[in-house]
Amino acid sequence: MTALEDLDGKSRPRLPTFVRLQFDKTRDRWVLQGPERLLVLDETARNILERASGKLSVDEIVAAFAAEFDAPEDIIRHDVMAVFKLMAEKNFLELADD
Repeated sequence: MTALEDLDGKSRPRLPTFVRLQFDKTRDRWVLQGPERLLVLDETARNILERASGKLSVDEIVAAFAAEFDAPEDIIRHDVMAVFKLMAEKNFLELADD
């Protein structure tokens, strides 16, 4: 796992092996489930975290969203980085090793 301070455009974020992104039928919502905790996600966070496989860089994720939604990359980058930083602070996200 890499330190949060290292999160930048070249970083390849991923969910740790102990965290699952899944649909919770009881809540009728997407959640991140970790050991003894659960985080309910909004649609934006779910879309961003679905792409956090450790294969794509932040720059690649931002470019894909900008193309998909025909939106400026700087606005997309702000939202993507905010989600990744928040998830990393809560230990729901890590960076793939190079």
